[in-house]
Amino acid sequence: MSSDHTGKPKRSGAGQNKQNGGKRPQGRKRSRGRVIRRTLLLLLIVFLVVPAALFGYSYYNSEVPHPADLRNSQIATIVAADDATVISRMASAEGNRVNVTLDDVPVHVRTAILAAEDRTFYENPGFSVRGFVRAARDNITGREDAGGGSTITQQYVKNTVVGSDRSLERKWRELVLAARMAREWSKDDVLLAYLNTIYFGRNSYGIATAAQSYFGKPLADLTVEEGAVIAAVITRPSALDNANDSDALRARWNYVLDGMVEMNALRPSERSDMVFPTILPFDQVPDPNAATGNEGLIRAQVVRELERVGVDQEALDTRGVRIVTTIDPKAQDAALTAVSDIMTGEPERLRTAVVSIDPQSGAVKAYYGGPQGQGYDFAQAPLQTGSSFKVFGLVAALQEGIPLSARYDSSPVNIGNLRITNVAGESCGVCNIAEALKRSLNTSYYRLTLSMSNGAQKIADAAHAAGIPAEIPGLPGKSLSEDGGAPETGIVLGQYQVRPIDMASAYGTLAASGIYHEPYFVQRVVAADGEVLYERAASEGEQRIEKAVAENATQAMLPIAAYSRGNSLAGGRPSAAKTGTTQLGDTGLNKDAWMVGYTPSLSTAVWVGSENSEAILNRWGSSIYGSTLPSSIWKNTMDGALSGTEVESFPWPDPIAGQAGVPTYEPPAPVQRAPQRQSPSQPSPVSPPQVQIPQLPPPPQFQEVEIFPGIRIPLPVR
Repeated sequence: MSSDHTGKPKRSGAGQNKQNGGKRPQGRKRSRGRVIRRTLLLLLIVFLVVPAALFGYSYYNSEVPHPADLRNSQIATIVAADDATVISRMASAEGNRVNVTLDDVPVHVRTAILAAEDRTFYENPGFSVRGFVRAARDNITGREDAGGGSTITQQYVKNTVVGSDRSLERKWRELVLAARMAREWSKDDVLLAYLNTIYFGRNSYGIATAAQSYFGKPLADLTVEEGAVIAAVITRPSALDNANDSDALRARWNYVLDGMVEMNALRPSERSDMVFPTILPFDQVPDPNAATGNEGLIRAQVVRELERVGVDQEALDTRGVRIVTTIDPKAQDAALTAVSDIMTGEPERLRTAVVSIDPQSGAVKAYYGGPQGQGYDFAQAPLQTGSSFKVFGLVAALQEGIPLSARYDSSPVNIGNLRITNVAGESCGVCNIAEALKRSLNTSYYRLTLSMSNGAQKIADAAHAAGIPAEIPGLPGKSLSEDGGAPETGIVLGQYQVRPIDMASAYGTLAASGIYHEPYFVQRVVAADGEVLYERAASEGEQRIEKAVAENATQAMLPIAAYSRGNSLAGGRPSAAKTGTTQLGDTGLNKDAWMVGYTPSLSTAVWVGSENSEAILNRWGSSIYGSTLPSSIWKNTMDGALSGTEVESFPWPDPIAGQAGVPTYEPPAPVQRAPQRQSPSQPSPVSPPQVQIPQLPPPPQFQEVEIFPGIRIPLPVR
């Protein structure tokens, strides 16, 4: 304590306060300032330095994929063999998109997108700090509408790389990758990737698909008003659809157009004259997976084949593939026209299948399995073949060295309780097997089968060699067999089930002089970037049936198309064919009718039947046979597919057992009896007695026969 000039002591603090003008001590001020500075520094470190450091670390340790590496789902297109005619399209759940180039997008549509989603796109660094902070705040507070404020770059990263789950970690990755992407990608690349990726509502992914979904027109044809609609729906695609909330969509549409004015992309005078465009009703939106007609059945076969050859689903979903099939537009149109022309006016419950195959390659040229794209495919249905299977009985006989000149009795066959006859009691007496094939005589071919050691099995083996699969989908066990065991003798009469596609293929083997080619639908698969993912290699095929055998069988089949109600091909074009019909139990009615035949360049199988194996009757109430509707469809299909092509001849065969081709048919001579010699002691009768040849009563036209106890088969007819 000190004293003043009066000698009175004074308090040091009071005097100090007076000297400092009543202010606080300088040291305390300095201490508080130091705390503030340290606090600010700490805040700087926490909110700026640390995030910046983390951002830098994340930035330099992240990898931004190349645009080509970010494959999005796209439409796969199936085209015909001409690589132009579209058969069908396929899309995954998020794949109904067709990628376009930036030049394909009109400038006014691009500007509308920027006005709606990111007006500073070409200037910003790829991210919005303000948007990130707002998203962080909303996520922390649990707001339902958390997010928003993202740039186009951020939206693209979210859609293709980091996903859309609500977390700060995901948002951080989005920010880092967007910043790096903005430096490593060009702005045009980012915009294009965005336009090809985002969802526009109406199950539409990518801007090209959106143009079709909202306005039913190509992207290049969108007007300014229409482009603004598509841009407007991006923020809330489902909620803003015209069918759900047109007022909200109109408000957003106006926002987009006003933005275009602000960006100097649209003059105010133009803007004021614009009217909200008419949007396509939702029920008229094209569905890339809709295949209501027969093309859907072709698509199903293509997909199965692609799986077998190793083109996986991911490639189909993400590569924008173009699948070039073997379908010939001309042949396909001929088949569809034939079915339509011949079946129009017939009972609606009748069903038809048509398959045409190139015998020289196995390529499926025409395919019709029914009118419903998502329905049952009758071209793949196991069906009884009737007398069209006799051809394989002939092949088996020729392989055994039995020539076409071999003769067999055509009278009824009686084996125990089994009686086999021909249609309407037809007979050729004892005639060669080529004539018996033309007339489709059951009795001659049943005897032919019995004459060969283990004949039924040899017929099955011949059919398998020609192309009938050992196992047929939909049938248990081994095909052409009795419960997986040995086949019955009725195999030659078409007792067992075979698919139309297999009949076309197996007959095609005969057309190719015994060389088998596996039937196929897909020629090549090319990705949108030009990479060939699959191309079928050319094949010389496999010689499964001796050349002489196949070519002699062909010669026996040459007269049949003309014999079957005049269904020979136009212009005298040579063809080898066989009809077939199977009956419905013992009803006297038919349930399956076939015509299968070929030229050197096309093999076609036609089946007519019903969905539930019912009796098949035509519009006049008459039974349908192979020589009626199926033969007419076959002729029209073949004529249409082959019109304008060279008329080809079949090669002349080498002989089998000294016989090449069909021998001349000689009808059996009438029975003549010599007059009786008269004894001189006996008077001559007034008139000689008439000699009556015993005749069996005419059998029923159709019947079901029992080959062995408990085993009954329908007798097929021509």
